[in-house]
Formats: sequence, C-alpha cells, structure tokens
Amino acid sequence: MRVADFQFDLPPAQIAHYPLAERRASRLLVLDGQSGALSHKHFADVLEYLKPGDLMVFNNTRVIPARVFGRKASGGKLEMLVERVVSDTRVLAHVRASKSPKPGTELLLGEDGEEVSVIMLGRQGELFELEFPEPVLPLLERIGHMPLPPYIERADEQDDRERYQTVYASRAGAVAAPTAGLHFDQALLDALAEKGIERAFVTLHVGAGTFQPVRVEKIEDHHMHSEWLEVSPEVVAQIEACRARGGRVVAVGTTSVRSLETAARSGSLAPYSGETDIFIYPGYRFNVVDALVTNFHLPESTLLMLVSAFAGYPEAMQAYRTAVAEGYRFFSYGDAMFITRNPAPQGPADERL
Repeated sequence: MRVADFQFDLPPAQIAHYPLAERRASRLLVLDGQSGALSHKHFADVLEYLKPGDLMVFNNTRVIPARVFGRKASGGKLEMLVERVVSDTRVLAHVRASKSPKPGTELLLGEDGEEVSVIMLGRQGELFELEFPEPVLPLLERIGHMPLPPYIERADEQDDRERYQTVYASRAGAVAAPTAGLHFDQALLDALAEKGIERAFVTLHVGAGTFQPVRVEKIEDHHMHSEWLEVSPEVVAQIEACRARGGRVVAVGTTSVRSLETAARSGSLAPYSGETDIFIYPGYRFNVVDALVTNFHLPESTLLMLVSAFAGYPEAMQAYRTAVAEGYRFFSYGDAMFITRNPAPQGPADERL
C-alpha cells in the first residue's frame, strides 16, 4: 500500500485557523459504515446517532503550554517544544537554534523579563534532555505558549489556552490536543448523560510526532512515534458492562481508538499503562471500537490511514472528497465526522482524491 493512496487536494481556505464561537457549532459529516451513506449535520446532532447504553470513550489528556522561546547564554535565539515531561524537572524537547546545543549548554528560556536557566543534559535521537531548576508544569504555565499545530499559521493567542483544550481535560502532558473532543461543551455532555449514554476516560499524551509526515513510499515501512497512554481497570470494566448490555463503544478521537486498541492487542481488552506505537491502517481488525467521532486529518497522514481502516478506504476517500466539495473546515479547529465501523472494510483501489 502506498502513502500516495492517501493524498487529497485541500484548498488552503478550508484549513480552520480559528475555532468557531461555540464548540458545538461545527458541522458533522456522518458516514454509515454499513451502507457508505453520507449525511450532513451539525455537531450537536451527534445525539441522534447515539443510543442509551452506548459508552463514549474520551481522552482526558491536557495540553501543556509546551512552546517556549529563549536564547543561549552565549547568544542566539532558540525555540523549544516540549515533547514529553519525564520527571518533575526534566523534559525531552525539540530545540530549534542556529547551532544545536551541546551537553552542558545553558539555555535561557522565557520572554518579557522572566528568564529561566535550563541545562541541556544530552540527546535521545532528535530530542534534547533538559533539566529545569523548578517544577516544569507550573513553569510552563508562566512562560510557555500553546503549541498550535504547524498548519495553523498564526501565533497563539490568549483564547487558545481555553479553546485548544477539551472541557474535560484533567491530566497534563500532551503537546497537541485530542481535537475530536474540542466540539463537546458541558451542556452537550449533560445531554449525553440525560439520554443514558455513559462516559469513560482514557489518557494518551499526544506528542508532536502526530504531525510528522510519513516519509516512506509504502506505508508498511513506516514506524510510528511512541506515546504514553493509560487504560485503567475501571475503563475495562465499563467496556465489559457496555458489551453485556448490548451497547456500542464510541471512541471520541483517534487517540481514544489507539488507546483502546493498544490495550486489546492480545485479542482481549485488559488494563494497560505504558508506551504505544500502534499503527492502524487498512487491513487492521478492530477489537474494541464500534463507532468513531473524529476531525478531518492531513493528507497522507497516519490518522487518515486509521480512519480508512475503520470506515473502509473507498468510503473514507469518498467522504473526504465530499467534505472538500461541500466546504467543510479541516484539521484541529475544523469540523467533525461520526463514523460507524465498516464490517468489511476494503483497502485502497485505483481511485484517487
């Protein structure tokens, strides 16, 4: 299978650079996995497609202000993007500077009169291990910027602190938002509960690798970046109870899919805490997830491949073709899809977007 099979043309004007005024105001493209039929709705209409007894699984990770600007003690500007917090005072980070800092180098991070001295300890591949003089998370809240995706071509603003964050975010550690969850406000969550739809929360701390392009020709040759996740015993019990009552497991976002399917890699779902590099593309057999809420993803991205595995390749490509033609807003601050799983998904054909 070729990466080029997942290419599509997107007018730049359809990339959403700002969120809508209300979270639930987005459009919703509904893809029926049984028939391939498409319906055009508004996001709040997702209630129509959920049944009492269904279980929605959300990713409760919280985005940290992971982008920090600064300089070397010897001079020269730099930009740091935290990839992962590894301890109270240490991170692994991407550092962009005219010359890569060497071990022992002092970096002065911060702007507007507050600078914090950070020491570069060493490298782990492309990442730099940095030691901070105080706890990292509260420090980033003071001096950091929200790490908007590279396709949002503007500086972060104060409103992004709230809107590039789900309303239920509780466990700090992500450097990118689980964007399908951005459409839910508290009123919609309350409406789900009133309808008898249960909620469960997993954690997957989304890394910057989610935006990295696939640099191979055949997707089977691609190696996924690693991210940390947790599926608790309580979530496993909730899913078992959902199955027992005949409900469906509805994943909110591809990160929830990856969490649940990682925890079921053995063929049966079990609690899991640790790293995952699971790569889901057409041909994958899903063990847990029955339906999916997801945003629209980048061309040739691993997330589009996951959606194609879930919906079927022709069906997913047709949905994206329709979304482009109908002027849907794409990517993190864009519109969403609701997809029920294709029971017999097909792989790439000769068609192209």
